[in-house]
Amino acid sequence: MKVPGTAGPTLAAQAPDAVELRVGGREVARYVWRPELPPSTAPRPFLHPVRTLAGCLVTDARPDSHTHQLGISIAAPDIDGRNFWGGRTFVAGHGPAWLDDHGMQRHQRWLTLSDTDLVHTVRWVDAGRAILLRERRSIVCRPVNRDAWALRVRTRLANATRRPLPIRSPAALGRPGAGYGGFFWRGPAVTGPVRVLSQDGTGVRAVHGKTADWVAVGGLDSENREWTVVFLPGNAETAMDRWFVRARDYLGVGSSLAWDRPLVLEPGESIDRNVIAVVADGALAADEAAALAATARSAA
Repeated sequence: MKVPGTAGPTLAAQAPDAVELRVGGREVARYVWRPELPPSTAPRPFLHPVRTLAGCLVTDARPDSHTHQLGISIAAPDIDGRNFWGGRTFVAGHGPAWLDDHGMQRHQRWLTLSDTDLVHTVRWVDAGRAILLRERRSIVCRPVNRDAWALRVRTRLANATRRPLPIRSPAALGRPGAGYGGFFWRGPAVTGPVRVLSQDGTGVRAVHGKTADWVAVGGLDSENREWTVVFLPGNAETAMDRWFVRARDYLGVGSSLAWDRPLVLEPGESIDRNVIAVVADGALAADEAAALAATARSAA
């Protein structure tokens, strides 16, 4: 697959609908940019598998418990009444329900395509193929040190309609704590306890629903190898968003676009969000996680 005018090696030898990303010659992630998924998953591009430099798997996709969760993706539970998250829709006063309201994200055009840098445009369309959002998304991989690499996911979302476009989480519709929507990481199954760290302490309660300079999650893989992923906002706008963190039943970390109140985009208005995930081998202490976050931020 060759895109005229882009830097870096061409990817003609790769599968037509997925791109391998590399750091130091090692494959660290795969970006599935045109997935074949059922409508109930709110089909969208996603990163999976994502691995440490030593090969530890740090994502999951389509797990039995939540088949609509897809590695690392950008998703939203409610955009003007359409479900771009997948699975059941939270209905105020009722709860989760299966509705025929799922949208999808459709790749439009590659702007940059290499094994370290990706930029493409995406359309968010409803079931009738009406365009609600136009997006410019970039994904960049960079080395941090011999044990860690950084993944940066940037998204610019623009209202493509002629009306105000509300973006809501289930929390904004009355489900306490369910402020997910935006950047979301589904972690892998782990052996043993899960470690959750932040600048404000350990455990989910220290960071869930709050803003923080960084949050780290770690565990053991099936071969008893330690891994840690450190998440941090990459720009000032993202730093104002709250973190969604879950470590019971499954591992999940998200940067929330709309926690307890709708985010309304006026016609033609756009927002920019930027999240960095530092993928590291080993179990990191809080000071080590903070140092990695600082290094990744300064190098961005």
